[in-house]
Amino acid sequence: MRLKMLIGVAAMVAFSLRAQDTPSADQGVDGDYMIQPGDTVRIQIYQEPDLDREIRVSKEGEIFLPLIGRLIVKDETVMRVEKVVHILYDRKYLVNPQVNITVVKYRQRTVNVMGAVGSPQALELPPEQPLTLLDAISRAGGFNRLANRNSVRLTRSFSDGHKENFTIDADKLISGKKSDSWILLSNDVIYVPESIL
Repeated sequence: MRLKMLIGVAAMVAFSLRAQDTPSADQGVDGDYMIQPGDTVRIQIYQEPDLDREIRVSKEGEIFLPLIGRLIVKDETVMRVEKVVHILYDRKYLVNPQVNITVVKYRQRTVNVMGAVGSPQALELPPEQPLTLLDAISRAGGFNRLANRNSVRLTRSFSDGHKENFTIDADKLISGKKSDSWILLSNDVIYVPESIL
């Protein structure tokens, strides 16, 4: 993944920050949170209060900083963005700036759990830790007595518009016979069918 910066009107600088994408939701390879559109971030530059900002990340994944201009921060970790902001301010404007970036408000990310569970509902994904399929079912009241745990359906929507459906044997997950924990992504839909009597 590349973090692209537009400085001024025409100059663009690209930094290669990551060798590969990671499949887990909003987590960097080092466990640092990956910034997403809709997040609100606070940028503080030590002893430079005029440069401090609290900014909502645009739907294109951009923020705009004084002197630097536009930065595309979508899918980049907080730590990596801090390093890039440090480099850009240090290059022309400040001497060894101390940059601190924090996410003050996370975008709302939900998954839906429906069907034969105790309390079908939309669940908010925690921002800094993964939520597994079994965790989500548990938070939705667990399987009810009619649940067919061998054919749990997971529908996943991708950014290009296509969807994929998976059938998961939850009993094998519970017993440890399957090592895949099925970490959930935003907008996943879990459907637990009823057993046919």
